Amino acid sequence: MTTQMGKRTKLVNDPSDLVPLLRTFGSSVHKSVFDELSEGWMTEQELSERIGTDVKTSLVILRKSGLIESQWRMPEPGKTPDKEYTVSYSKLHANFQCSIKDMSDLIMITFKSDGELADMIESIEEEVSKGNRSMAGLSRVFDLSSTFIRGIARRSDKLVVKGQRLELVKTGDR
Repeated sequence: MTTQMGKRTKLVNDPSDLVPLLRTFGSSVHKSVFDELSEGWMTEQELSERIGTDVKTSLVILRKSGLIESQWRMPEPGKTPDKEYTVSYSKLHANFQCSIKDMSDLIMITFKSDGELADMIESIEEEVSKGNRSMAGLSRVFDLSSTFIRGIARRSDKLVVKGQRLELVKTGDR
């Protein structure tokens, strides 16, 4: 295992990118996973053993935040390869401007429980599955700001923000 932390800087130009970042570092388990991966490459099993709990959710959230990368670890002959992870970035540079109302919406979206946002997330996922993918179209349908919708999409496991539209996550992307 090499001790090499990513030396790149993550650029945050969209305030909704803060939702997964704040969720990640608002959880002691997710933060512990990130800290361990800062030390080098580790498999899910190695992380779970080190931290003492299941880390699958943490890995999903860290991946969705764009904070980790993965590769296949070559196994001993006769064994199956294992996916291993490490951090992608060691620094963050934020450069955006938004209204305080939008920022307050994003903070609320970040810290509400999954249950409190489930109906809203499901409604947006349904609308996107029907073909309404543009931020402008979704904003009209739900009478919400595009920043709010982007924030909700960043909480969803099934949605991904692509510029000014939302897309359903392809099965292989999860």
